[in-house]
Amino acid sequence: MFQRILIANRGEIALRIIRACKEMGIETVAIFSEGDRGSAYLELADEAYCVGNARSNESYLRIEQIISAAEVANAEAIHPGYGFMAENAHFNEVCRASNIDFIGPTPEAMQMLGDKNEARALARKAEVPVVPGSAGLIENADDALKTAAEIGYPVLVKATAGGGGKGMRIAESEEDLTNALEQAAQEAEAAFGNAGVYLEKFIALPRHVEVQILADTHGNVVHLWERDCSTQRRHQKLIEESPAPTLPPDVRQSICDAAVRMIKNANYYNAATVEFIVDKDNNFYFIEVNARIQVEHPVSEMVTGIDLIQQQIRIAAGEKLSFTQDEIECNGVSIECRINAEDPSNNFSPSPGTIESICIPGGLGVRFDTHVHAGYTVPPYYDSMVGKLIVHQPTREQAIACMIRCLDELRIKGIKTTVPFQKSVLQHEDFVNGKVDTKWVERNM
Repeated sequence: MFQRILIANRGEIALRIIRACKEMGIETVAIFSEGDRGSAYLELADEAYCVGNARSNESYLRIEQIISAAEVANAEAIHPGYGFMAENAHFNEVCRASNIDFIGPTPEAMQMLGDKNEARALARKAEVPVVPGSAGLIENADDALKTAAEIGYPVLVKATAGGGGKGMRIAESEEDLTNALEQAAQEAEAAFGNAGVYLEKFIALPRHVEVQILADTHGNVVHLWERDCSTQRRHQKLIEESPAPTLPPDVRQSICDAAVRMIKNANYYNAATVEFIVDKDNNFYFIEVNARIQVEHPVSEMVTGIDLIQQQIRIAAGEKLSFTQDEIECNGVSIECRINAEDPSNNFSPSPGTIESICIPGGLGVRFDTHVHAGYTVPPYYDSMVGKLIVHQPTREQAIACMIRCLDELRIKGIKTTVPFQKSVLQHEDFVNGKVDTKWVERNM
């Protein structure tokens, strides 16, 4: 087992990893930017090193600075968390070339699954359903028009290296498609340095269902059941829950089995999330693999009782999974609300600033993952999330009631947050009945 781990991240996820390491008797090394200097959570690490200025491209994205900190601190491994360097195959390679273990998959698996076109090809090989579309990348407009005519409009143009909705356009007609190809390619090139795009049939009113996977280096692959992440705005998730409501038991089992097949065929190890869309008839289609821990991992932890961060570390250290698929039960219902420093009444504009006071909810089955506190200044340089409110109750009805109570109890003064918006979603009849799709927020809220 590792003796010392460097955490190449900040904020909530850095604190989450510090806590997991402490329980395992592992020393931790934190890094921070000038924008995070003085953050209280840094004191919980055994050591902390500044890696640059406040902006992430001058600190948390500087590979040479992170590796230097790891070498100075004698760290044996690096945990990337999520975001920043978590899915950067080059950083993964540099870590290993520097004799520092990367807590995640191999660079090769990361690169293959990070390319959506390659991942789709792998899904087909593993007999995992994919959305009808182009067999590979679109070479020219004529190819796109031919494919679209075969699968039928509307179609979706998607960047092969995309994420977060970037490099994605819907085309309702031939005229739309020509413009969509150009716009998607330009946006993808600017955002990811890769202008490659492919075509998919546009699935109306889909739900977003993903499966949490753990795979060790000894060939064992298990799923920790599924999460529903359909409550999102502009491809950014707002509320997640496990299990997915209204998903029939046979479909639930099939989607989890498909995710396991996908990961086994990729020769992948460590944690991963296999993401699907589910149509109105409960047909599911593979969309992508996230080769890292997810923001919403706590809901899977709550329903299974398995610490995913600790499992990531054990797998990276070469240990076998200590449980089999038959031993992983899904108990009760867990819901997570991402609490962002944003103003919902002003088009969700960022709301950085100093937190004057904070009252954190409690009670049976309540968890609040956060690094903020009274007096903490939310910087304008990073993601706006200030915490994750998670509840776990025997039934979905009880989980919703508990979450509404906790949102009432959560008081953060000094900044605007998404709390009022999330409360209104949870009280909406459609959410209560499990009738939310990925465009529901834009249509109804």
